[in-house]
Amino acid sequence: MFPRRAPGHRLATAAVALGLLGSLNTSAWAGAHDPAHGPARITRVPSTAGSGTPLSGYAIRSTADVSDSAAAVSSPGYPAKAWYPAGPRSTVLAALLADGVYDDPFVSTNLQKIPKSPFQVPWWYRSDFTVTDTSQRTYLDFSGVISAADVYVNGHRVATTADVTGAYTHHELDVTSLVTSGTNTVAFRIQPNNPNKNLTMGWLDWLQPPPDQNMGIVRDVLVRRGGPVALRDAHVVTKLAVPSLATADLTVKAQARNDSDTPVTTEVSGTVAGVAVTRSVALAAHQTKTVTFTPADVPGLHLTSPKVWWPAGMGGQPLYDLDLTASVSGTASDTAHESFGIRDVQAPLNPDGARQYSINGRRLLIKGGGWSPDEFLRWDSTYVEDRLRYAVDLGLNAIRLEGHIEPDEFFDLADRLGVLTLPGWECCDKWEGQTNSGESGEKWTAADYPVAQASMAAEAARLRDHPSVISFLIGSDAAPDAKIEKSYLDALDAADWAAPVVPAASDKSAPQLGSSGMKMTGPYDWVPPGYWYAKREGGATGFNSETSAGPDIPTLDTLRRMMTPAELDTLWKNPDAKQYHRSPSATFGTLKIYDAALTGRYGAPKSLTDYVRKAQLAQYENVRAQYEAYGRNQTDAAKPSTGVVYWMFNSGWTSLHWQLMDRYLDQGGAYFGAKKANEPLHVQYSYDDRSVAVVNNRHAAASQLTARATLFDPDGTQRYDRTVTGLSVKGDGAHTTALTLPASVSGLSSTYLVRLVLTDAAGQEVSRNVYWLSTKADTLDWAGTDWYYTPTTSYADLKGLASMAQVPVTATASTTAADGMSTTTVTVRNAGTDRTPALLTDVHLVDANGRPVLPVRWSDNEVSLWPGESATLTATYRTADLHGSEPRVRVSGWNAAERTVPATAPEPSAGLSSR
Repeated sequence: MFPRRAPGHRLATAAVALGLLGSLNTSAWAGAHDPAHGPARITRVPSTAGSGTPLSGYAIRSTADVSDSAAAVSSPGYPAKAWYPAGPRSTVLAALLADGVYDDPFVSTNLQKIPKSPFQVPWWYRSDFTVTDTSQRTYLDFSGVISAADVYVNGHRVATTADVTGAYTHHELDVTSLVTSGTNTVAFRIQPNNPNKNLTMGWLDWLQPPPDQNMGIVRDVLVRRGGPVALRDAHVVTKLAVPSLATADLTVKAQARNDSDTPVTTEVSGTVAGVAVTRSVALAAHQTKTVTFTPADVPGLHLTSPKVWWPAGMGGQPLYDLDLTASVSGTASDTAHESFGIRDVQAPLNPDGARQYSINGRRLLIKGGGWSPDEFLRWDSTYVEDRLRYAVDLGLNAIRLEGHIEPDEFFDLADRLGVLTLPGWECCDKWEGQTNSGESGEKWTAADYPVAQASMAAEAARLRDHPSVISFLIGSDAAPDAKIEKSYLDALDAADWAAPVVPAASDKSAPQLGSSGMKMTGPYDWVPPGYWYAKREGGATGFNSETSAGPDIPTLDTLRRMMTPAELDTLWKNPDAKQYHRSPSATFGTLKIYDAALTGRYGAPKSLTDYVRKAQLAQYENVRAQYEAYGRNQTDAAKPSTGVVYWMFNSGWTSLHWQLMDRYLDQGGAYFGAKKANEPLHVQYSYDDRSVAVVNNRHAAASQLTARATLFDPDGTQRYDRTVTGLSVKGDGAHTTALTLPASVSGLSSTYLVRLVLTDAAGQEVSRNVYWLSTKADTLDWAGTDWYYTPTTSYADLKGLASMAQVPVTATASTTAADGMSTTTVTVRNAGTDRTPALLTDVHLVDANGRPVLPVRWSDNEVSLWPGESATLTATYRTADLHGSEPRVRVSGWNAAERTVPATAPEPSAGLSSR
């Protein structure tokens, strides 16, 4: 378990991330350290009872280069000369990259050039800390060791690799007898990692794996201080009255542990949600007792009108605090602090056997994405917050973490931003070695079972108070067998785990839990937009735990950052070429399926620029269709959709597939297609039956709406127009059919455009959606469906888009700044005098050198404008991310020439720097 922080620490770490969006400079990675060789700086540990001080960093070195004994290496004063500095949470390779040993691994094939041999032997991690008061007890408290370690303090081994093994197991080592006044040394001898042999973390087919397999220490190692009584495992169990939400009962639990050799009486007191609690507890020498406060003995723990936590878009995210102190003879011995939220989560199986989540009595469609950390597990709270804010901006409500379960700060941010999380164990390696024989994970030995159970216990205790955590998936592609399932469930029960437990992300069952209620039917490679509307395979029915149409080609700006000119040439010219930046999997090694569809539907690319612009168009329509299909079907009477997780939300490196935004947080067709589909009140076209539906994701019903559908040839010739007034639609995901487009329209070209506009009772536009369609539909070979896609035997004809005349798009922009943030307002206008629309007009914020200013949050983007129409868009970003440059706006589109216009320079607020 990653231990809870000392009082105030969680708040302090969260405060670091209060900016809207994050820097992507190499130095921004948390754990970046002094670039000079030499020992890590010494950590000063206070004597304050209840304090938990993270080691500030390490000096690391391969054991192949260290001939000194473990006792010598782990003793104060050891001359760690020529050792590499490492941050407080750092894999071996992350430290070497920060120290400039290897070139940027996100560029070209630099990652492939890093040798594996240095990471086949153990590495030393060494850190010094000072204490002044040895009368207090001292503990090392940690998890996140990959894969295992011998641990030494001041020349003495205090734990072996048999004790400290597994990335998620939590360890508390009492080192009081070894700690002296002055400088003390902690040393970890870290073993190499192999995710097929160890219960740690792996990368499967997500990206090219790091050569060190992430060996290292990736969570804080805390030096905890306290008196004779330790206070551990403090948490709050909440029970909310549903559906009234009128009351909530709080039960507080904590372990009081006497670590001394004599009996003591401790006073455990504090507040929970502002309610005072206190109890006197007698403890024999080395005895532990559970201290419990309930509404039965503390009436104030029965809350009336509680502040209820909701996902983003459904309500607020209020949090409560628990603060406890254990005192002996009036002196504080230890403290505990937790933040928690009050909410109710249910996830029963519906009549079709699909898992249906509800929050606080309100049913919701899970709209999520699969999370990836940085490939080298470097933690940067600002960068993480930027991505989570992107999720909220996209209208998503959930993130799935298949393995790679992030540190506490991740869940603190999710709590604060209202992003639901679905953590769980990963597939296809050691975690499923006992139950997934088709993959590479080794079978479990007797030693693996207690490690797995300890991992479950630690993560359950760490995550249970976070209101954003709404499930734990104890299996992924496979469900655990009876023995493993029981060990997990026992650990969860012991931790008072209250959220639903799901046996697998696939359509599998476990002996006690039964059916997962989820499906993992793909696809993972290209399928046409119409695929998502079929209520079969990966289509919009049930809960699809991971799915997308595969490749997501990033913007041209990002491609030029990550690939060489020769690689870019191959990218658009040779579909059969192996693409290093796609996947190590032979299945996903090329872009052949994707490129065939791009050529078949849009025409062969004529250049790299043409390839990328067609890719953005294709990704926009496909991602939009995926979310729209699931959104429309969520309240169907038969086989409704209950959840969809885009595979993936992001990538841990510079990738060509499975990402709604790229590693640098640039946004293209995939991003804005998702954003369009997930509008709160949304008008959309249905590929299956040509209906125009209005989907209402708000809680309140909407009425007096007007929907208009207009069909055009690519040159702007209008062929059909219909308006429907007086529309009403219920809330919470309900939809209504406004109209159905005719099966044929006289004179309509084989490629055509559909413009949908939804206005409210006041005539204000609330949703606008433009499609490019064909009278010739994509044809799917359902009988040929494989685990990763369904083949397309003939393609829709969208080549008519190539005939669209170039149109003049003008743009004006201005910028304001306050409190470290800037807002650039852009008005784009189709200034053409004929009928041709400007299709998918993209606006990018750039600096004076034409480089994208990232990250940025747009009100809307990639808009389509008919002659005389204009759209006003806003971009919000940190002023510092301009790096002193003047902001500019670059406008381009499918049939609009690229142009860049200046924006008024921001004026920083008094006392704030613009850098």
